[in-house]
Amino acid sequence: MFLPLHDGVPLLHMKAPVMTRVLIAACLVCYPLTFYGPINPDWVIGGFGLIPAVLFGTAVLPDGLPFVPEWMTLATSLFLHGSAFHVLGNMLFLWVFGDNVEDAMGHLRFLVFFLLCGSLAGLVHAFVNPASGRPLIGASGGISGVVAAYLILYHRVRLWALFLNGIPLKLPAMVAIGFWFLLQLVSALFGGDEAVGWFAHLGGFVSGAILILVMRRRYDPVLARVEAQGLRSELGP
Repeated sequence: MFLPLHDGVPLLHMKAPVMTRVLIAACLVCYPLTFYGPINPDWVIGGFGLIPAVLFGTAVLPDGLPFVPEWMTLATSLFLHGSAFHVLGNMLFLWVFGDNVEDAMGHLRFLVFFLLCGSLAGLVHAFVNPASGRPLIGASGGISGVVAAYLILYHRVRLWALFLNGIPLKLPAMVAIGFWFLLQLVSALFGGDEAVGWFAHLGGFVSGAILILVMRRRYDPVLARVEAQGLRSELGP
């Protein structure tokens, strides 16, 4: 178990992480609409979730499904979640890590970055499970990309998180996120909970690590010095 709580890294290029808040709001609104809206939850999840067999054309859903073209479910599936714990846990990750990654690339590029990471994560999951008829839902793939970007940008930052059975620790991001990544890798390779898209997490993480290198703001030595000064209190001596 790993739940990030707080990092304290200041924003340097924008007043507020607008797109991070928009994505969180969208996921929080979609959750009650999924289970308490006018459409049967199974139809919502089947109509907007990513189903590998349907994506690859080896299976067909009932008439009227999916609600969007099959390729679009790579993105629409990111906004659906299967439980309150699922959505709240994902939004906590996005709240802690998303603002600084958005700060590093700007509002619009951050949205594109999130959707690309989530879509590529879905593709990895689909290629690993091409015959699966189980819908993949959740923002975890996109958020895994955000976590990878945060690690590259702020690997020396110390952040508070809950580990294992809820033990609060303040550790360098490299250690904390490294522990989280190891959990994903072990679960993917050695059979974690089958209801979790472990390979989607790994695919999103690798995608984020690559995309941040080309999508972050251009290097500016003046801003770099400001950033270093702003992070000094978090990095320690």
